[in-house]
Amino acid sequence: MKLILATSNKGKLKEVREILPEYDIVTMSEAGIHDEIEENGTTFEENALIKANYVMNAGNSAAIADDSGLEVDALGGAPGVYSARYCGRHGDDAANNALLLHNLKGVPAPRKARYVAAIALVRPAHAPIICRGTCEGEILNEPRGQGGFGYDPLFLCETGETFAEISRECKNAISHRKRGIEAVLRALEEQQ
Repeated sequence: MKLILATSNKGKLKEVREILPEYDIVTMSEAGIHDEIEENGTTFEENALIKANYVMNAGNSAAIADDSGLEVDALGGAPGVYSARYCGRHGDDAANNALLLHNLKGVPAPRKARYVAAIALVRPAHAPIICRGTCEGEILNEPRGQGGFGYDPLFLCETGETFAEISRECKNAISHRKRGIEAVLRALEEQQ
C-alpha cells in the first residue's frame, strides 16, 4: 500500500519508513504537496487527523500522519501539542530543550514524562483510524547521547538510556510512534 506521510520532519520520515518497511511511504514533497498545514487542534489526535486529511485530499491517496510530543507531569502535561514550538519557534530542538530544563529547574527526580504519538490513517471512502501510542520515562537534568531528535537527549526511557543513546532499532521497537502505528495496524486488520 502506498501511503503519503504528512510530515516534513526527516527524523519522523526515517522512523516511519523503518517501522513500516512493507509499505511504500512517500513524502509530501514526493507526492507534489508543498503546502504548510496549519496544526490548530488542541489534541495530538486532532492535529494528526487535520494533517492526514489534508494530505489525502491534496494527494488523492491514502495518508498517514503523526502528531507527537512530550508530556511532563510536573508541568501539567506541557509542552504537549506545542512540543515542536515550545520555545516559540518551530523545530528549534536546542531552544526547546533549554526551555524545558529551565522550566523544570528545582523539580526533583524522577521527573515523570511520556512521549505521545497520535497516528491517523485516512483512506478515500473509509472511516479514519486514529490511535495513540505512549512511551513512559523521565526527564534528565542534562542531555545524554548524540542520536535522535527533539527531546530525545533528555528523555530517559525504559532501557535506562536516553532516546539519543539507544540504537535506532531499539528506539523503533519501543517508541511511542511504533506503539501508535501498531495500534493503527491492528485496527486496520479488524476492519478487513
